[in-house]
Amino acid sequence: MKKRLITLCSTFIFCVGVQAQEFTPKQLEQVKQVRENALNSDLSWQLLESITTEVGPRLPGTENDKKAVAWAVEQFEALGFDKVWTEPATFPHWRRYHESARIITPSEQPIHLTALGNSVSTPEQGITGEVVLFETLDELIAAPQDSLKNKIAFINYRMNRHVDGNGYGPAVRARNNGAVEAAKKGAIAYMMRSVSTTEHRFAHTGGSHYQPGVNKVPATAISNPDADQLERLISSGHSVSVNINVQSEDLGEGTSYNVIGEVTGSEFPNQYVLIGGHLDSWDLGTGALDDGAGVALTMAAAKHIKAVAQPKRSIRVVLFAAEELGLWGAKAYFERHAKSLGNIVAAAESDFGAGLIYGFESNVTANALPIVRAIAKQLAPLNIEYIRANAAHGGPDLIPLRERLNAPIFALHQDGTDYFDYHHTANDTLDKVDPIKLKQNTAAYAVFAMMAANSKNKITNK
Repeated sequence: MKKRLITLCSTFIFCVGVQAQEFTPKQLEQVKQVRENALNSDLSWQLLESITTEVGPRLPGTENDKKAVAWAVEQFEALGFDKVWTEPATFPHWRRYHESARIITPSEQPIHLTALGNSVSTPEQGITGEVVLFETLDELIAAPQDSLKNKIAFINYRMNRHVDGNGYGPAVRARNNGAVEAAKKGAIAYMMRSVSTTEHRFAHTGGSHYQPGVNKVPATAISNPDADQLERLISSGHSVSVNINVQSEDLGEGTSYNVIGEVTGSEFPNQYVLIGGHLDSWDLGTGALDDGAGVALTMAAAKHIKAVAQPKRSIRVVLFAAEELGLWGAKAYFERHAKSLGNIVAAAESDFGAGLIYGFESNVTANALPIVRAIAKQLAPLNIEYIRANAAHGGPDLIPLRERLNAPIFALHQDGTDYFDYHHTANDTLDKVDPIKLKQNTAAYAVFAMMAANSKNKITNK
């Protein structure tokens, strides 16, 4: 009869027969206990409050970055993780000192501007030029050679709002490469509309890049209302000149540290579930949404698991260094552990704020789907839907893992409808996080990590 039950239910999401194969009733009861404990605990909020208040912004290479590493080690140890250690990661060390801008003609007006990461400085008095507006990066690329000589290129691309943040990719192209393309056309500086979905008057920073052999020009972003102001002036026929003053510095190679806390498995300690976020943040806000929340909730999730039962496989919480400047901690981690990446049985990163998790998706072999469906059933009480696409990409720090190994990656999809209202701004602060939503996130990661670590059969990659 039991074999018949398994045969009949094998195509259904919540098959009791399949669950019985992978997880014992005792294990499922422990999962329920962990889920309820996480929903009723303030631990993730306490950790988030601590790092954003006691440390604050955590730009790689700064004193606060060092304090964040020490904070993470101390917290892992205080929470009773079985192993705690650090691993170095090098990165291009960049620092901002001053940034300002103003319209000079047709009338003097302030502009809320920020330097993009890695931007070079202007002269001390700033740099002034006529603004040339482009709607997209492609339009700038198509501009005639030398058409921007002694001018400032301005891309006014508007990012769309969506629950999964799908407007970010198209918008961020201009942030990554705009300064290079502007310089190729002879521009003396580059401005862009912030990669943002809001109308508040905060400028959004973010990483930018230069290209060998191409002149380096200051790379900046302005707030959306200021972008609208420039657009109105230029569209009405005015010749608009702007002064930009950015003072920054390339400090060469810097070193920070991935901080790792492990709950060691009782049966298969070398196999592990990898969860985590990135420890660093931009210097404008306090990095509450990006990515203090991910740091706090994954640390708390592992603690809640350990408090109920030691998992069969290890659970490793990795707090990656220098993500904002180019995934440098992630690159270092996966390079360092290249020969043992097959020990990762499941990986998921929280790096999209703290909105409610609404969907659960995997990227695994077909024979691992029964485990995924069993996990999905235990996530359902948290109002999380099982997404059957089986094409999860995971967070940005998992990109080097995907490139090296088509690993068993999972995504716990968060509602990011308003995430890019605050992303990379001075407005990314603790008050933007809802403690109740943070608890739901914590519970979801705890359920996922515990079950992935305890399944009878090892989860395998596609």
